[in-house]
Amino acid sequence: MKKWILAVAISAALAGCAAETITTNLPVGMKLIESVQLADSQVGIPYKKYQLANGLTVILHQDSSDPLVHVDVTYHVGSARELAGRSGFAHLFEHMMFQGSEHVADEQHFEVVTEAGGTLNGSTNTDRTNYFETVPSNQLEKMLWLESDRMGFLLPALTREKFEVQRETVKNERAQRIDNQPYGRMTERFNQALYPAGHPYSWPVIGWPEDLNRATVDDVKHFFQRWYGPNNATLTIGGDFDEIQTLAWVNKYFGEVPRGPEVLPESTTLVNLDTTRYISMEDNVHLPLIRIGFPTVYARHPDEAALDLLGNILGGGKTSLVYKNLVKEGYAVQASVSHPCQELACQMSIYALANPQRGGKLADLEQRILDSINEFEQRGVTDEDLQKVKVQFEADTIFALQSVKGKVSTLALNQTLFDNPDLISADLARYENVTKDDVMRVFKQYIKDKPMVVMSVVPQGMTALAAHPDNFIPEDLPIAQTAVEGQLPTPKLVSSFDRAKMPMSGAAPMPKVPKIWTTKLVNGIEVMGTQSTETPTVELIVYLNGGHRLVPVEKAGLASLTAEMLNESSQKRSTEALSQALEMLGSTVDFGASEYQSTIKISTLTEHLDETLAIMEEKLFQPGFIEADFVRVKQQQLQQIQHMQSNPSYLANSALFSLLYGKNNALGVSDSGTLDSVAALTLDDVKAFYAEQYRGANAKIITVANLPESTLLPKLAGLSQWKGEATSIPALKPFPELKGGTIYLIDKPGAAQSVINIAKRALPYDATGGYFKAYLMNYPLGGAFNSRINLNLRENKGYTYGARTTFSGGAEVGDFVASSDVRTDVTAKAVAEFIKEINTYQQMGMTDAELAFMRNSVSQGQALDYETPYQKAGFMRMIQRYQLSQDFTALQDKIIKTVTKDELNALAASELDIKQMVILVVGDKAKIETDLSTLGYPIETLVL
Repeated sequence: MKKWILAVAISAALAGCAAETITTNLPVGMKLIESVQLADSQVGIPYKKYQLANGLTVILHQDSSDPLVHVDVTYHVGSARELAGRSGFAHLFEHMMFQGSEHVADEQHFEVVTEAGGTLNGSTNTDRTNYFETVPSNQLEKMLWLESDRMGFLLPALTREKFEVQRETVKNERAQRIDNQPYGRMTERFNQALYPAGHPYSWPVIGWPEDLNRATVDDVKHFFQRWYGPNNATLTIGGDFDEIQTLAWVNKYFGEVPRGPEVLPESTTLVNLDTTRYISMEDNVHLPLIRIGFPTVYARHPDEAALDLLGNILGGGKTSLVYKNLVKEGYAVQASVSHPCQELACQMSIYALANPQRGGKLADLEQRILDSINEFEQRGVTDEDLQKVKVQFEADTIFALQSVKGKVSTLALNQTLFDNPDLISADLARYENVTKDDVMRVFKQYIKDKPMVVMSVVPQGMTALAAHPDNFIPEDLPIAQTAVEGQLPTPKLVSSFDRAKMPMSGAAPMPKVPKIWTTKLVNGIEVMGTQSTETPTVELIVYLNGGHRLVPVEKAGLASLTAEMLNESSQKRSTEALSQALEMLGSTVDFGASEYQSTIKISTLTEHLDETLAIMEEKLFQPGFIEADFVRVKQQQLQQIQHMQSNPSYLANSALFSLLYGKNNALGVSDSGTLDSVAALTLDDVKAFYAEQYRGANAKIITVANLPESTLLPKLAGLSQWKGEATSIPALKPFPELKGGTIYLIDKPGAAQSVINIAKRALPYDATGGYFKAYLMNYPLGGAFNSRINLNLRENKGYTYGARTTFSGGAEVGDFVASSDVRTDVTAKAVAEFIKEINTYQQMGMTDAELAFMRNSVSQGQALDYETPYQKAGFMRMIQRYQLSQDFTALQDKIIKTVTKDELNALAASELDIKQMVILVVGDKAKIETDLSTLGYPIETLVL
């Protein structure tokens, strides 16, 4: 395999002149640990690693390709550091870290980053918690001020009131992401059976509800004191910055934060099962699911790479054994095998969604999975198996280098978990060195005839479908008396400077707008592209005008079904053979369809572009359209629709757009179709739609590549032969008259939350007119985290995990939607708050301060808009699709700076009339209807 990465680590003592210059200018107490550089043409992540006297690790990666910086602070604490009965603290604390600190006011963190044009978030898993911001490069000092204040000065601002609100927010997040989702509780139940009682991975990251309920504000404070010291953190900065100035800022803001308690690595003892454990769960689902897990090793164990390859052979795509024996044969709608790894443990994870048309019995799927495992032993490992996974890993590694955030995240994670940011070349070597014997050895050591956990998730009342009667009940452990163990520091940090004074920003950087070239192939297909030399990759997207809009309502789902058929066999090769060919290249070719277009998306390493394009052309111009493929793919689409009907958000979207646009319009019916429409589709329908949609005159191409136009264009010669006249889009039928002020209620018995949508038809897309100004007008209302609606419903009331308002628009129509998933018991109150906020904003408009905030945020955020290939492609597609001038963003910037408050408030008055809006709620009717009736609006029950 070609060695893309050959990074050379240079110790501080042996560093070259540049490193010596930095070393002599280092602030007192800071030392250079290592400098990793790259020779010309090598692909990797160069960085410098420093350490402060208080133990904080600092990693710097310079990338001046875009005027932005990404700041990441990762703490080596996740749910694995929690104690029995005290779960959820790490994740709860992630929320608390955004609630202000001694010198940063409540909600100011979000306000400062958003106004700077940046994005921010945090995340928690079993092993680490991280906080990150991407901002224009002139905002770096401000980010260091924010992050250092919550590292060193959080506790003085941590109040009981904040704690209670965030505890409710976490409960809402759990309800939205776990309790109210199909199969949402599966993983936490599964891990209870896979890991020994008391194992750090045996409880969920978000926590058990009863553990969250018993937590106190003092528990949270103690958790912070134990784990959030600088010696348990890594600060990673990537992007366009001055290194010497940045080091000085880092030392100023973080250097005086006192060291925390010592943190020792957790032990990595292999997990073993004494016997196979069967568990089951009834859920509000349509498709029975079986999940099987074998405990294996832990991250970076010598056998990890071989087990990854084994997982890929067993179930890593359409060439795998599990796909062949379960999905291809029609017994499962989906099936997959993977080998996910965490710091302390890995597992060989297998799942399959049963096809009810074949009985849906999970015992049958279990046997077919076990038969596939046995078949592997007889089949063995081929040279192609090894090469395929190695090439895929190489490609994935290179694609991950396309954003500063991706590179920073890689450096931070590797440093946090393994004390070494530079593991890319080592990882490539690990996979390169795996042999056939290695794969067979780990199969016999960890999988063959080994005990496993088998979990069945079945529809309510259908326990007979479970694979086996339950034989395992998790052990209840004593509740830990405290949230942490050991002595805790209580130093009072007095800063050497006035931290209450927020740093000033430097001059705003100019966005680096891609340099675009446009041309046409000889058959008239428009091609728009830009050259990006950051990685040796090509992203090419073919857009075909039409998609779902081209389909009669009675054939809804046809555009998606046709696209899926083009992802199957060609006239020359089977689905499996085509998948194998792409996997051997590390490339992807994906046909898809959406509301207004069908697409062909190609991602490849540049060295494999010619072969990848040849495969794409074979699939496009010589589709197989085989009856067996059609029967399977159609059945999968039908089962997917049936499955989605157990998802409250899907129900809400389907009903809402039916109300807005009518069931007699394509826009009022999901592009995946309905059970009736898809059931009636035939292979002849697919062939007819293919002939109508996949014509050269319907196509336009966008490409982002490291190749110049002159080199890339000849490679598109195959597409220049594409023929066919443009297809006209049928006219929309009249829209239904909206019964504004009506509450439509969809009953979802037992729903953990209610999904609220308040909506009306609005403006179609334009780049510089009323639609764009409506986006600016909406920003303070519900277009940013610290908007009125989100701060009210999430931060002040604790009703929801998030609330928002958006204007969305296409070439023909647009809509305004206010939405949130809220606690069942506050459904009516949340609707009332939405109505109050929308009415107030419509009548009073935004304030001068909100206008200034919007201007700063939106205009400065443009520096982040063109970093990755897909961001560049999206920018070009807007120009191409809507026939915009290439400087349209400059015109938008002028509007942002000059539009008046009166003009935006007049737009709010005209576009936000609540009397024109319908109110849709999906929830448990028995629990919410009475309260909703007190709001004074008529209520109609909808049945989909």
